Amino acid sequence: MVDGAKKKLILDLDTGIDDALALAYALGSEEFELIGITATYGNVLVETGVRNDLALLELFGRPDVPVFAGVEHARAKDSFEVLEISAFIHGRNGIGEVEVAEPKATVQTKSAVDFLIESVATYGEDLVIVPTGAMTNIAAAMEKDPSFAANAHIVFMGGALTVPGNVSPWAEANINQDPEAADMMVRGCADITMIGLDVTLQTLLTYEETKKWRALGTKAGAFLADATDYYIKAYDTTAPHLGGCGLHDPLAVGVAVDPSLVQLLPINLKVDTEGATRGRTIGDETRLNDPVKNAKVATGVDVERFLKEFMARVGKVAAGANVSA
Repeated sequence: MVDGAKKKLILDLDTGIDDALALAYALGSEEFELIGITATYGNVLVETGVRNDLALLELFGRPDVPVFAGVEHARAKDSFEVLEISAFIHGRNGIGEVEVAEPKATVQTKSAVDFLIESVATYGEDLVIVPTGAMTNIAAAMEKDPSFAANAHIVFMGGALTVPGNVSPWAEANINQDPEAADMMVRGCADITMIGLDVTLQTLLTYEETKKWRALGTKAGAFLADATDYYIKAYDTTAPHLGGCGLHDPLAVGVAVDPSLVQLLPINLKVDTEGATRGRTIGDETRLNDPVKNAKVATGVDVERFLKEFMARVGKVAAGANVSA
C-alpha cells in the first residue's frame, strides 16, 4: 500500500435496514475508501437493493460510489422471493417503509462478479470485502476466477457457531439463503472472518440512540432514526427478550475496520448443505487437525467500545458531515 493511502472496501449488501446502517458506518470510517457496492438478495430483491444503495449514497452525500448488480438467486434455485419474515423486519421496500428520493445515479453496466474479481486483482492485500447478505456473488467470483479465492480478504456477516440460528435451530438467515455458496466460500477462500449471531446479538441499539439522530434535524438523521425505529419495533415482536435491535451488518464493517473489537477463534469451517441441519455453520471435521486455518470466527465482542465507535461514525453521516473518499 502506498504510504498514506487508505485501504479499500467493498460492501456486498442486500440493503435492508442494518445494511443501511453498515453503509453509514463505512462512510463514517476514515480508515477506508469505499470503492463500490455489490448488490445481492436476501432482505430484498437485487433490483430493490440497487435502488436502495443508490438512493442512500445520495442521501449520505456520496453519489460518486458505484453500485453493481449481482446474481439474483441462489445457486441451487431458479428464482428468489423475499420471505414474509424479512419483509416484516425490514419493510417491503427494505428500509422500514421510509421514503427516500429516487436516485439520479444508475447502476453500473459491469456485473458485481466482474467488479469483485477485478478489484481483488488490482488491490490485493489493500482490499477488504464485507458481504452482509447471501454469499452468491462471492461464490460466483470464485468460480469465474480461481485466483479470487486465494487473494480475497473477506469479513462476512452470517452464521452461528455457538448459538442457535435465527431461521431454524441451526441456520442463520444469510447462510440459509444460499448454503452451497456459503460452503464454497468458507472452505475455499484463504482469508475468511465470520461475524455471526454469536456476537451480533450482543450489540444492540435502542430508541435512546435513534432519538439522537432525529434531534440533528437533518434528512440523513431522520432517515436513520425512522428506519431503525421500524427495525427495533420488529425486534420488539420477534425477540422481545433482547431489548433492542441487533447491529448485525454494522459489526462486520466495524471488524473490517478494527479487528480488535472481537475475540477470534481460528478454525476451518463448513456449511451443511443437506438434511435437517442445512445451512448450519460448523467446524469441518475433515480439516480438524490441519495446522492451517483459513477462517476465524468471532466469539466475543467489546460491546461498549463498538457501540461508541458505531454512534460516532454513523453520527457523522447522520449529521450531514462531509464523508469523503
